[in-house]
Amino acid sequence: MAQTLEEQGHTVAVIDQDPTAFRRLGSSFGGRRVTGVGFDQDTLREAGIEEAGAFAAVSSGDNSNIIAARVAREMFGIENVAARIYDPRRAEVYQRLGIPTVATVRWTADQMLRRLLPSGAEPLWRDPTGGVQLAEVYTSPAWVGHKISRLQDETGVRVAFLTRLGEAILPSSQTVLQEGDLVHVMMRTDEVDRVEAALAKGPEEGGGH
Repeated sequence: MAQTLEEQGHTVAVIDQDPTAFRRLGSSFGGRRVTGVGFDQDTLREAGIEEAGAFAAVSSGDNSNIIAARVAREMFGIENVAARIYDPRRAEVYQRLGIPTVATVRWTADQMLRRLLPSGAEPLWRDPTGGVQLAEVYTSPAWVGHKISRLQDETGVRVAFLTRLGEAILPSSQTVLQEGDLVHVMMRTDEVDRVEAALAKGPEEGGGH
């Protein structure tokens, strides 16, 4: 991640307790290497936190990551903060605290499950209250050839985006569903079962636009 950010023209500082870990950055890395604990304020200042535009807490410890993320946001006012979390139950709690989290193993497993079990998969995103969620949903082949507007009107969802031939596209109401499209929708959490049933059933006979 550090190398990718640097390649994109950003200035990067990496903090690690183990000075030998910096060897993994490679000789071409031009950013700061700071030995210390990621939630220690003096260490963060040495790394340039006061001039930083973003902060990622990606150590192997969930607690360390969330403490570091909160220090960056609450003590230093960094708006763009993310924490890597291994325990998905914690990830959801922290998400509701307003700290964006990435639950690594769980995320990969969910992506696999979404392909194996298209119905009932874990949501991609929930708002902090848990009332609205973004999810990839199974849609009956009967929807192919129909406009997004009809799907939305009949199911009460909002189509956020489609994945078509491996690329994400933002559809308009006039976009027509094609075979192989993966449909990602925003919906109320308490209506997931109803929405999944409606999408799996297909368009209503004789209705639509």
